[in-house]
Amino acid sequence: MRDYKKLNVWEKAYAFGIQLYTITKSFPKEELYGLTSQIRRAAISIPSNIAEGSRRSTEKDFRSFLYIAYGSGAELEVQILFAKDLGYIDTQTCTSLLTELSEIMKMLNALIQ
Repeated sequence: MRDYKKLNVWEKAYAFGIQLYTITKSFPKEELYGLTSQIRRAAISIPSNIAEGSRRSTEKDFRSFLYIAYGSGAELEVQILFAKDLGYIDTQTCTSLLTELSEIMKMLNALIQ
């Protein structure tokens, strides 16, 4: 078992989730159970799966949870693009979020390898 709080990818993913929660507060109320909820769930899923996997007893189990976190990142990428195309976030914010997410995904991929 490892301490997930000492993993840089967990710290980065956790901060990213907080950032997305803040950004989605300004989304239209009719999106509360739609895109807002989807983004928040995917954003929470990344650090949550890193944490859960880190408490598993085998490297194989840990890696499985990292793959789930990676999949949530892919979902999140599409959801951020939807938010931009629907006009909920501007292009600059979208680009910044996708750059941050890309860094997290690279870190996850390196940990998986």
